[in-house]
Amino acid sequence: MIIACWSGPRNISTALMRSWSSRKDTFVTDEPFYAHYLKKTQKNHPMKEQIINHYSSNYKEVVNYLTNEVPNQKSIWYQKHMAHHLIDLSEINWIKKCQNCILLRHPKEVISSYIVKNNLQKVEELGYPQQYEIAKFLKKTNKRFRVIDSEDLLKNPSKVLSDWCESINIDFDKSMLQWEKSHHQNDGIWWKHWYDNVINTTGFQKYHKKDINIENQYDSIYNESMEYYNYLKGIS
Repeated sequence: MIIACWSGPRNISTALMRSWSSRKDTFVTDEPFYAHYLKKTQKNHPMKEQIINHYSSNYKEVVNYLTNEVPNQKSIWYQKHMAHHLIDLSEINWIKKCQNCILLRHPKEVISSYIVKNNLQKVEELGYPQQYEIAKFLKKTNKRFRVIDSEDLLKNPSKVLSDWCESINIDFDKSMLQWEKSHHQNDGIWWKHWYDNVINTTGFQKYHKKDINIENQYDSIYNESMEYYNYLKGIS
């Protein structure tokens, strides 16, 4: 079984990858299209050249790998994806082979976290439009998929994960609720820049609602993000 989780940045997606990697039957892959995205867009992300040189930037080559047999003789392949790494959304037919999940986080929380790590210029960098297109494609092709809000996951990880597992006909494993505090071997090489919080965790952190004010310069991005977020929340 291949599970493709489509997230945006700063969205507890790495914690969720940690959760799945705790299962003995699961192999995990971390953002396999990142090099492709950076090479095509030439976005000035931290460690850009190292990432492009370290991983395949050929989209079709990566897709072929991701839709092949599950590595290491495991039965489940959990793939953590950033939705905005999909540059050409006309070439996503392959995701019909996967059990798909869209991972959301409230735009205020995403934006406030993202701008600490990187420059933000448009809504597409947050993945909401791409998540919307993925959802439209899956609905059009009558493929079931799951939408999970990170707030719900943090408030009750056992229930959310158990319900998710049940929906794809696998047993929930309590090991998914905890992991080792450290950098993990399947982390992308960018972990040193982006994963400073998650490497110090051993499980999902309790949700704390934050009082966040978005600066005026991000108003249009926030408003666009909210439209996509509300649509996707309505599916969950």
